[in-house]
Amino acid sequence: LADEVLEINVTPDRGYCFSVRGVAREYSHSTGASFTDHGAVTQGLPSATPEGFPVQVTDDAPINAVAGCDRFVTRIVRGIDPEAPSPDWLRRRLTQSGMRPISLTVDVTNYVMLDLGQPLHAYDLAALAAPLVVRRARSRERLTTLDDAERTLNPEDLLISDSPEGQIGARGLGLAGVMGGALSEVTDTTRDVLIEAAHFDPISIARTARRHKLPSEAAKRFERGVDPHLAPVAAQRVVDLLVDLGGGVADSAVSDYDAVKPAAPLTMLVGEPERLVGVRYSRDQVVGILGKIGCEVTSDGGVGGNERLTVRPPSWRPDLTGAAELVEEVARIVGYDHIVPVLPAAPPGRGLTAAQRTRRSVSRTLAEQGLVEVLSYPFVGSDQWDDLALPDSDPRRQAIRLRNPLSEAQPYLRTSLLVTLLATVRRNVARGAGDIAVFESGLVTLPSPEAPAAPSLPGGRRPSAAELAAIGAAVPPQPRRIAGVLAGHRDLPGWWGPGRIADWSDAIALAQAIAETCGVALAVTAESGHAPWHPGRTARLTVADGSGATVGFAGELHPQVVERLGLPARAVAFEVDLDAVMAAAPAAPLQAVPVSAFPLGKEDLALVVDENIPAGQVAEAIRAGAGELLESVRLFDVFRGEQVGEGKKSLAFALRLRAKDRTLTAQDAAVVRQGAVAEAARRVGAVLRS
Repeated sequence: LADEVLEINVTPDRGYCFSVRGVAREYSHSTGASFTDHGAVTQGLPSATPEGFPVQVTDDAPINAVAGCDRFVTRIVRGIDPEAPSPDWLRRRLTQSGMRPISLTVDVTNYVMLDLGQPLHAYDLAALAAPLVVRRARSRERLTTLDDAERTLNPEDLLISDSPEGQIGARGLGLAGVMGGALSEVTDTTRDVLIEAAHFDPISIARTARRHKLPSEAAKRFERGVDPHLAPVAAQRVVDLLVDLGGGVADSAVSDYDAVKPAAPLTMLVGEPERLVGVRYSRDQVVGILGKIGCEVTSDGGVGGNERLTVRPPSWRPDLTGAAELVEEVARIVGYDHIVPVLPAAPPGRGLTAAQRTRRSVSRTLAEQGLVEVLSYPFVGSDQWDDLALPDSDPRRQAIRLRNPLSEAQPYLRTSLLVTLLATVRRNVARGAGDIAVFESGLVTLPSPEAPAAPSLPGGRRPSAAELAAIGAAVPPQPRRIAGVLAGHRDLPGWWGPGRIADWSDAIALAQAIAETCGVALAVTAESGHAPWHPGRTARLTVADGSGATVGFAGELHPQVVERLGLPARAVAFEVDLDAVMAAAPAAPLQAVPVSAFPLGKEDLALVVDENIPAGQVAEAIRAGAGELLESVRLFDVFRGEQVGEGKKSLAFALRLRAKDRTLTAQDAAVVRQGAVAEAARRVGAVLRS
C-alpha cells in the first residue's frame, strides 16, 4: 500500500516514454537529475556467430518502399527450469505496470520490455525449424495467435515464419511486432527458448494491429517507434535474467540481421528557436539542450544567430525529422512558461464573406417569420424515398452509398433536403407537436455519372497537385439548399379568433421572402406531378430574370405522403436551391436611397376590372402610371356584387406619395391619380369605381 505508481499518458510522438528508460530520461530533463543510459551500453555484448539461428528477411511488398524489418536479433538459452517461479519483486512490478504474470520466461521478456522499451518474444526452441523467415503474409493465409483466435491475414501483414521439412518460410509463427502464434508458444515443459529482439516498420505494425484489432503492448511501442539499436542490449538482458532466475545456460549461438540505416542529419540555425518561439535562447542553451536529449551537434563556425548546426538525432527519437521539431525540444526543455503570450493584431478585411452574411440573413428572415431552425443528419434510406412517392426514375434516387454508414438502414447521402427535414417533422409530430413551423439549411450531394473515380493514394506522404486535382474532380457537387415545413396552425387560435391553418400560399410566400432577402425576384408558375407535392396546389419557382432557371418548389404536400408520414392534414413545404438564388443576385452593391424628410401624401383608388385579371397586374399598371412620386401601393380591399356588375370585381388600392424636395400639393396628388387610372385603363381595361 505504501508503493507509488506513476500513471503517464504518452503522446504518439514519444514512443520512448513507454519504458522506464524513457521516463527516467524525461525525469532528468525536468529536474536536472543525472541520468545514466544503460540501454545504450553495448560494450561486452556478444557478436553474431556463424552457428547463430539462421534468419532471413524477404519483404517483397514493402509499404511506402520501407522494409518491414531492418533488425532481427536472436539468442538461445538452454536448460531453463520450467517450474522455476518468477520472484515476488518481478511479479509485483509487472502487476503495478498493469500486466499479468504468466511464467518466468514470459515475465522476463515483459519486464525487460517495460524497462528498456524493446518488445521481445520467446519461442519454444524445440518447436522451431530453421531458418526463421520474416515475410509478408500470403493472401488469405491463416494464423492462430496466442489469444486462440484464428485470423485471416492480409498481404500487408508482416509475418514471422519458420521452415518445417525444408520448406522455407512455409509455416507462420506470429504477427511480427503484434502477437505471437500458438504453434511455438512457451509451455510448462519448455526448457530451451529462442529469444527474439527485432525492429519493425511503425506503419506496417500499426496497420496490422488495427486491421486485426490487436492493440498489444508490443504494437503500441513499435507503431510509435522503437530504438533500432536496442535489440541486442534487450536480448542480453533477457538472457542474463533467465540464467540468474531460471538456471538456464546462455548458448554461444548469436544471430543479428542488421540493415538499419543511420539517421539523416538535420540542419538548423542557432537563431531558429528564437525566430519561431519568440524567446531569446543563448547558443549554449540551444546546443546544450540538443546534446542533453541525445543529439550529436556540430557547427559550421558561423557567427551569432546565423551559425548553422548539423544535428544527428538519437536512434530512439524518430520523431525528430526537421528544424521545427528541434526548436520544439528547446522550448519544451527550457519551459513553455518562458513563452509570453502575445495576441496578434487582426488584419483588416476579415470577417464573414458576402455569401455567409446572405445565408445568415436568410435564416434570420425565416426565424422572424416564426420558423424554428433544425439540423438533421444527411443520411437517408430507400424507404424514405418510398414515403415521398418518388418514382424509380427520379434523379433524387441516384445517391451515393457510403461504405461505412452509421446505420445500414440509412446508407445513402441525401439528394434532397426535404427528405431528412420531413423525418424531423415526423418525429416531432409523433411526440405530440401539432403545430409545426421548421426550416433547415444544409448541403445535398448530387453524384454525376460522368465524374471520374477518386484515386486511392498511399499514406505517409503529401499528395501532389495533380493527385489533389484528381480527388477534387471526383468529389460530387454539393449545393446548399434551404427547406421548410409548415403543419397545423399558422396563426394560433385563442380569444382573439379561430386562428388560421397553414396553406400553400404560406409556403410560396416564405420561398419568395428567401429570394427577396438575396435580392432576387421569383416567378411563380403552377406545377403538377412533382413528388412529394400536391398535383394541384404546387408552384414551380424560377428566377424572374428571363433565364427561367428552376430554383425550387413550394406548396401543399401530397395527401398520400402526409398520410404515410403521419403529419397533420394539408401540411405544406418548400425547398429552394439557395446557391442558385444567390448566384442570380445582382453583383453590384446595393445603393442606399435617400430618405425624404417631407410629409407623406395619401390617395385611395378603387378600380373595377374583369374577374380574371390578377390584382398584381393592376398594381403594376398603377406603379407605371403614378410616376416617381409613388412610394408604395397596397391592395386593401376586394369587392364583388351587383354594384360592379357580373363578372367584375372592385380592387381598392392605398397609394402613398412623397417627394424628395418639397411638400406635395393637391395638384400633385391629382396628377398621380390621373396617371395611375389612365395606365390601368390602358393595360387591363380598369374603370374608376364611382
